[in-house]
Amino acid sequence: MTEEPSRGTNPGSPNPELRAADADRERVAEHLRDALAEGRLDMTEFEERLEATYAARTYGELDPILRDLPVGAAPSVSMVKAPAPGGVARDGAGDDWPARIGGEASSQWGVAIMAGFQRKGHWTVPRRFNSFAFWGGGEIDLREARFAEREVVINCVAIMGGMNVVVPPGVEVVVRGIGIMGGFDHREEGVPGEPGAPRVIVTGFAFWGGVGVERKMTRAQRLEAREDRRREKLERREARRAELESRREDRRDR
Repeated sequence: MTEEPSRGTNPGSPNPELRAADADRERVAEHLRDALAEGRLDMTEFEERLEATYAARTYGELDPILRDLPVGAAPSVSMVKAPAPGGVARDGAGDDWPARIGGEASSQWGVAIMAGFQRKGHWTVPRRFNSFAFWGGGEIDLREARFAEREVVINCVAIMGGMNVVVPPGVEVVVRGIGIMGGFDHREEGVPGEPGAPRVIVTGFAFWGGVGVERKMTRAQRLEAREDRRREKLERREARRAELESRREDRRDR
């Protein structure tokens, strides 16, 4: 009977003692992020496996990290050092902007009268989105949205109510609203946009109300930022360990 190959490696892969590359560790980390998002791992398991991933030096050390995950959540670790297809970044960062601009709007307006409304997740922002809140509130979240055009207008009218516009990092924001006994948040103005990123103009009128504008990362981006900090910590630790080992060898040679 032929033994079934491990789910985490390619059949016929090189010797497990071969050194793994940074790209291999990043691919494993990406599969772990997907497994966390799908609920296959809890946060403690995710952090433990992530630390093991960045500490791994060989393919043999990477293999057990993905072995108990389904094939869909843990594709094989490629032994070919090739760039990601199309150079597309995850969650709207960097090179992904052109792919997020264009298409038919999925929502044109939002209304909250003594209640609330939300536009968030995967939706397509029109060239002009109109919103109205009276004794209520609205949330317009653009972090995972597509944009019908390169420049979009978010028009907010808040009467004794409030609106909150959430934009992802990299987007240029311009605020042109008028407030009477209320106001518009201008804190995110003046931040240069990334090449190819959309421009969001927030305009409208606030009377005894307010329109907030804030810049936030998605949950996946926050996880990636945490991973970057963890990886930097591990790299510093490894550098200190190598330096101490070098000093010991120098003392032995004297």
